[in-house]
Amino acid sequence: MAPLRVAIVGTGNIARIHAESLRDLGDEVRLVGAVDVDPDRLAAFGDRYDVPARHRDLASLLEQERPDLVHLCTPPGSHHPLALACLQAGSTVLVEKPPTLSLAELDDLVEAERKHDAWFATVFQHRFGTGALRLRALIDAGVLGRPLVAICHTTWFRSQAYFDVEWRGRWDTEGGGPTMGHGIHQMDLLCAILGDWTEVSAIARRQARRIQTEDVSMAHVSFANGAVASVVNSLLSIREESYLRFDFERATVEVTHLYGYGDDDWRITPAPEYADEVLAAWRAGAAGVRSAHRAQFAEVVRALRAGTPPPVTSAESRRTMQLIAGVYASAFTRSPVRAAELTADSPFYRRMEGTGARW
Repeated sequence: MAPLRVAIVGTGNIARIHAESLRDLGDEVRLVGAVDVDPDRLAAFGDRYDVPARHRDLASLLEQERPDLVHLCTPPGSHHPLALACLQAGSTVLVEKPPTLSLAELDDLVEAERKHDAWFATVFQHRFGTGALRLRALIDAGVLGRPLVAICHTTWFRSQAYFDVEWRGRWDTEGGGPTMGHGIHQMDLLCAILGDWTEVSAIARRQARRIQTEDVSMAHVSFANGAVASVVNSLLSIREESYLRFDFERATVEVTHLYGYGDDDWRITPAPEYADEVLAAWRAGAAGVRSAHRAQFAEVVRALRAGTPPPVTSAESRRTMQLIAGVYASAFTRSPVRAAELTADSPFYRRMEGTGARW
């Protein structure tokens, strides 16, 4: 089969990871074009990755190169209009997190998917490392029993200088602080493992940074399967760590990493009476794949070849985005929020800060 024609929009730091991951897929894909408003940055990127077509705007790329798949590597505020243009042109789009600035924008793209022969997917690469795949398989097989308690911590550090970039730390361009732009990866994996959430109680604070958004949030989340989770998102934590813990009836499963995990970052502690069964199943599971972009990109290509929606689908992305909206809604209304309440009538449907932050 001919390689998939792929284009990259935005040629900053994350775009280099995309280009290198695509190159690792060999003949499955061909990078046919790139877009950036900065001509020097575009030229350097194009030369480094041997990109034949270089455009200053998305419209000309879509018209002239007709890519099968477009990777959006631009700041969050541009995701919705650029993704919409791709879908309208019939190109499937894979976007970096957060997928959009609001549930309303995401639903607009879902509607565009229905109208055009293309799909929308979000980069949530932590789903695709073999540690997470192994855990999901054990859950599906009933080896671990019911999920009971979970911890989801993204405790990172960003100095004030990080936020001095014009578009950072603003509701209108980033959609939120660490809840939206940083902890979203761990929160997405939490939802991928535990499924639909039902209610959240949260707080959000602007503790130390001179920004519009929060720099820390904390939440208690209830899930439809009965599990409960504690979630922390911080950009004030000097010793940085990403940590998820799942306590099941028959075992505790943990992963500690920073920006990506390997198999060695996972730990399983079985209950004594189930130790043999649990450990045997764990050791027999999938292995050898880190939670890197390449793992998800390979699955995206496989899905497009098969004519099926690529992961992570708009519906799966929406569940994670809805939880983020719920965290903000609970924090700013100072009351628990149920998932069912975040309809088009809610102020938090169109803007993550809703009627406004409390500071």
